[in-house]
Amino acid sequence: MPLARAELESLLRTRQLDRTLTTALPAVPDTDLASTGIAALDARVGGGLPRGHISEVVGPRSSGRTSLTLQMLAAATARGELVALVDALDMFDVESAAAAGIDLARLLWVRGHVVSNPGLCRDMNQRALEQAIRALALILQAGNFGLVVFDAAEAPADALRRLPFTTWLRLQRMVEGSQTTCVLVGGETMARSSAGLTLRTGIRDWGLGIRFGQRLFEGLDIQTRVVRARAHVQEDAAVALTTVATNCA
Repeated sequence: MPLARAELESLLRTRQLDRTLTTALPAVPDTDLASTGIAALDARVGGGLPRGHISEVVGPRSSGRTSLTLQMLAAATARGELVALVDALDMFDVESAAAAGIDLARLLWVRGHVVSNPGLCRDMNQRALEQAIRALALILQAGNFGLVVFDAAEAPADALRRLPFTTWLRLQRMVEGSQTTCVLVGGETMARSSAGLTLRTGIRDWGLGIRFGQRLFEGLDIQTRVVRARAHVQEDAAVALTTVATNCA
């Protein structure tokens, strides 16, 4: 049995799969973490999201996932990093991003063509999603980005399920060992790497602490659930986020 195990590990090392299948994950040093820009959340996850890995922000519409994403982008640009957003459904609001503190001069915005209700254009929608994935892959291969976000939050669930599972494995190989933090944003979990985190967002105590005025939905109390890949542990962290909605009238 020991000989068979040694042969298996040798084969996995040859195919560069040994770290994901046979060995324990090393502790991630603080220098390999990217702060989310939210002190309470950083404290809960040990300093931030791991670089060189894929993490997720998931939750239903109006759950705070966009506010959390904007906070992370703002924190990265405040550190002087370049950031990229693959906006699969072309729903990014520039005014809200600027209000959240994102340095737009440091942002690469890739606009996609996926629609949430494709109707009879299902095949075209699938091709649009695949194009967005290819754009994400090119950005990860290029490097030089501290944070890369793939936002497919309103994409049809069946379109995401039709993507080959190897899609996420390929993307993880691209980001592995780099200083890039890759974050997938969706309504449900899509994929994360072995050391990545899933942040599930939702409104906590709806109707409390909400102020209506010039800024809509200001001061929402967002509950973030942290899910770790290996331990499958869920941790609750109540994080106060300020959602800024600009008036288009």
